[in-house]
Amino acid sequence: MTIIGIDKMSFFSPHQYIDMVELANARGEEPNKYLIGIGQTEQAVIPSTQDVVTMAANAADEMLTASDRKKITMILFATESGIDNSKSGAVYLQRLLGINPYARTIELKQACYAGTFALMQARDYVTLHPDEKVLVVASDIARYGLQTSGEVTQGGGAVAMLVAANPMIAEINQDSQFLSRDIMDFWRPVYADTARVDGKYSSNVYQDFFKKVWTRYKSKTGRDIADFKALAFHLPFTKMGLKALRDVLPEATDEQQVVLMDEFEASRVYNKRIGNLYTGSLYLSLYSLLDNSQSLKAGDRIGMFSYGSGAEGEFYSLTLRPHFSAGLVTGQIDTLLANRQYVTIADYEKIFNNQLKGAADREFDFKGDPAKFVLHGLKNERRQYICN
Repeated sequence: MTIIGIDKMSFFSPHQYIDMVELANARGEEPNKYLIGIGQTEQAVIPSTQDVVTMAANAADEMLTASDRKKITMILFATESGIDNSKSGAVYLQRLLGINPYARTIELKQACYAGTFALMQARDYVTLHPDEKVLVVASDIARYGLQTSGEVTQGGGAVAMLVAANPMIAEINQDSQFLSRDIMDFWRPVYADTARVDGKYSSNVYQDFFKKVWTRYKSKTGRDIADFKALAFHLPFTKMGLKALRDVLPEATDEQQVVLMDEFEASRVYNKRIGNLYTGSLYLSLYSLLDNSQSLKAGDRIGMFSYGSGAEGEFYSLTLRPHFSAGLVTGQIDTLLANRQYVTIADYEKIFNNQLKGAADREFDFKGDPAKFVLHGLKNERRQYICN
């Protein structure tokens, strides 16, 4: 039987960031409320020259070979920060990345969950067409507004994944368990450019969904916590995943509890410094786990909890392949973080308010943006993307 799964992964986030201690001080909060209570140390700042399309393109471009671009026959673009109510972000990617023109280009939305559904659809498609590849991107900008309760959980970036037969990184197992309910814990009205959230309620729903799909997973598959080397979580802020993990730790032996906690710490190294990616948060956590764990090996089973407000949750597993590290771009995120530019809170606020709005023609100064793909502005109500 042909194994189908994640062949390659790549990540991108813009070149600027703020420090959470400085944000806490500016907002009159105790820094440990952000550092420990929320579990964040830094936050990506999204300049006007980047949007979900450019971030997705910058992420995917680093991992794709010329051969990959020819074999991709489907692009699935998961986002809740779409730039158009009709045209898919995926079709922009097809052009910017030079991908096979005979490919489907689809955008998907269900809060932070859509990246997982895209991954499952990609797996099923490649199962039927093992000679083809599917590009899955999860790209988002988390915006709650300045001086709001959700400001500390902002951020942005994109994770790109190539799904193929005989993958380098991991097999996507056919063991998903999922749950959906109409819940108003978070929503983003079409007339607003910032999200609405009932933070405490949303955190409670997240934990409740995790416990329910985890219990159902055990019942349906016959597996239990002893079958997992690590659990990766959707991390809009990293303390949320820690709370969910603590709910199930008592099911493990004392020895395994130490292992699961160590792997969780490895899985949130990058999220703590980037912030919230919405659809990409779980997959940045997976990337962080693969890149920072000291003990993962081929054959290890990784549990994956995906959650999207509104609400939908899913638990499934990945099985690591013999050369899983080879599917990551060597040194990618360490280099990205090392090269980022610190910005003051005052400058961050100006950048936050300088996003592309309305229909008037506008140009951005992109010379200070080191990314390959940038947003130059708007002309005749059309976004102008260029290769920098």
